[in-house]
Amino acid sequence: MATTEKQLIEELKAGRYKPVYLLMGDENYYIDVMSDYFENEVVDAAMRDFDQTVVYGRDTTMAAVVSDAKRYPMMSPVHLVLVKEAQDIDTRQWEQLAEYLKHPSEKGVIVFCYRHKKLDKRTAAYKAIADKGCVYETPKVWDNQVPGWIAKQVGDKGFTISDKATYLITESVGNDLGKIANELGKLYPLLHPGEAITEELVEKQIGISKDYNVFELQKAIGRRDPVMCNRIVNYFAANPKKNPIQLVLPILYGYFLKVMFYHQLENKSDAAKVLGCAPSFVQDYAVAASNYKLGKLATCIGYLYETDLRSKGVRNSGNVTDGELLKELIFKVIH
Repeated sequence: MATTEKQLIEELKAGRYKPVYLLMGDENYYIDVMSDYFENEVVDAAMRDFDQTVVYGRDTTMAAVVSDAKRYPMMSPVHLVLVKEAQDIDTRQWEQLAEYLKHPSEKGVIVFCYRHKKLDKRTAAYKAIADKGCVYETPKVWDNQVPGWIAKQVGDKGFTISDKATYLITESVGNDLGKIANELGKLYPLLHPGEAITEELVEKQIGISKDYNVFELQKAIGRRDPVMCNRIVNYFAANPKKNPIQLVLPILYGYFLKVMFYHQLENKSDAAKVLGCAPSFVQDYAVAASNYKLGKLATCIGYLYETDLRSKGVRNSGNVTDGELLKELIFKVIH
């Protein structure tokens, strides 16, 4: 059974098809990658009107899916039935799939894209898929694994990326792998094989300032540097669409949590692995930990929570702008 998208694609290229594939899990990016491959590579473009059916779970039934899978292909090796948002199919209907898989069509391939959740492994349907087909459970990529994921993605394309460029993307785009992949895709055509993605390239092509971004704000907060904090926050206030407070606050929350983690590490040599950062950035967390005791960090998280509520209108802030809220927050944090 294929365990990675690379292994799965290799099997498909070799023409080794299963009667059913279940793509499920917490990381939608991998489901989308495989869904796109099935939709665009398995059946020749000229034959898709005849030998390929694409449906959405909310608009179909399991009986219809099974019926389509029984159709014999005209000129393709298989008739492909791609079911997107398969989690929307009524749970009670999945038993029909288990019955079908007792004697599946030799020329039918069903692909279920089961997003945001997992099919119950205790059901007859899941057991039948695992027995007769392929279950590809997408791995969860945690926040501290995102920088390493970026470096691997870039490396697989034949390029390298600087630590600072990695963190500019991570802190600005967040942990949505699909969005990160899209941003990286803007950079690859601009590089020659073996070249590095630098912070200057990220700044120019993705629009992330290398001097005035959340990453630099974190460093300034960690140093308790009021001058640099004010410069960055003023830049954010003047460019609210590029630096919305709803993006800044969760990133700062993650930052304070990491400083807390650093405080409590018995073996500081494990810091890079635990915090999910390059070793060259550990010193920044060490400096922050020396400037913020655990009690102050907890207070800072409280400030973030209060600011988040005010920015969403849950608590009355009058006519205060997001920029003014952020300035007030940073003042409280560093003093």
